Amino acid sequence: MAHLQLAPGPHRPESAARRAGPIKVVLGDDHAAARRSLRLLLDGEHDVTVIAEGGDLATVMEQVTEHHPHVLVIDLQIPNGSTIDTLRRIRAQHPDTEIVVLTMEDSPALAQQALEAGAVGFVLKEHSDGELPEAVRLAARGEEYISPHLAAGLDTLRRAVFNDGLSPRETEILRLIALGHTSAEMAGELQLSRRTVETHRARIYRKLGLHTRAELVRHALRGSLIGS
Repeated sequence: MAHLQLAPGPHRPESAARRAGPIKVVLGDDHAAARRSLRLLLDGEHDVTVIAEGGDLATVMEQVTEHHPHVLVIDLQIPNGSTIDTLRRIRAQHPDTEIVVLTMEDSPALAQQALEAGAVGFVLKEHSDGELPEAVRLAARGEEYISPHLAAGLDTLRRAVFNDGLSPRETEILRLIALGHTSAEMAGELQLSRRTVETHRARIYRKLGLHTRAELVRHALRGSLIGS
């Protein structure tokens, strides 16, 4: 299974070589059935054990603080707060706990946002059976795993950000505009307000010096953000 290896992150005090016993995991998902499935999947691995779980962000934070897991596996859409902000808090307060994000959203921009907040793994839920155990093992070693179904898009996004000076969010909105999505559709997909999407849209045109959607589509094609 492919994984995307980037520049090394901060030093992790506890290495896989020094850790005795299985990889300890806390699960965070607001659906009890999903947590049961994930627990069965991970507990079925010889070197992984699920030690706690939570159905909202506050409970997840409590479980991480109490149990100090090697890896937190968390749904990006878990309720009662901002998951991205919680990832930043966990990274700051519990640097020995690595984070693998699960999501239904096939969005390179969301993946980049989660990674910037401190996650080292990003797995699409529909592929968790085949990908999550490896993502957890790599995370326990401080290594990054990106679902292969997102890796190419994330790489394209990062190149576009570097070349165009757009933020990851702006690059994702550029891609969606070029694909013909309306502001309302983009707001729903990216969990933003329509006004925020419109602000990003205006900023994209200004930064790129473009004036029409046709020009934007050509720009997206040149940057391989959309297929020809």
